[in-house]
Amino acid sequence: MSSVTVHPPEPQVSELLRAAFRRHAAGVAVITAAGPVGLTASSVASVSTDPPALSFSVMGSRRGRALLGAPTFVINLLGPGHAALARDFASSETARFAPEHGWVTLPTGEPHLSGAIAALRATALHRIPVGASTLVIAEVVDVILGTPDKPLIHLDKNFFIGTGPAALNRTDPVAPRQATGA
Repeated sequence: MSSVTVHPPEPQVSELLRAAFRRHAAGVAVITAAGPVGLTASSVASVSTDPPALSFSVMGSRRGRALLGAPTFVINLLGPGHAALARDFASSETARFAPEHGWVTLPTGEPHLSGAIAALRATALHRIPVGASTLVIAEVVDVILGTPDKPLIHLDKNFFIGTGPAALNRTDPVAPRQATGA
């Protein structure tokens, strides 16, 4: 495991960074592992398709450490009906894996949200400590596509529904888009 040396920033830089990212909209996911354990994340990003890889970061909380120690995890990409669930997984005070949310256990042991717009089962390639957080780069080993829907978006400590099209107007999720005449 490699480590990145981080020099303490000036206090105003840290606050300005927080303010900047409050203005940056991001998709919302709940990352889960066997246990069960899970947390809300807005730091998920695609890294590569060959090999299929993604990244996310977690803080050094108890749940974060449990995820970092798991051999595999599932990144459940959330849709418009999941704002309350995202809040539950962001809090340490609530029950997270309530049956009414639609959790199922995959044959490999991880919890999967059956109503997620997509779920990405992955295994860590690299765990890079950065300050109080850890950046995880993970290989995607399985993809479960749910029903296409608008994404759940996080902005300035609030959840919103994305305004893009709910369906992609095609049945094959990997088929190229048709060119439209202008």
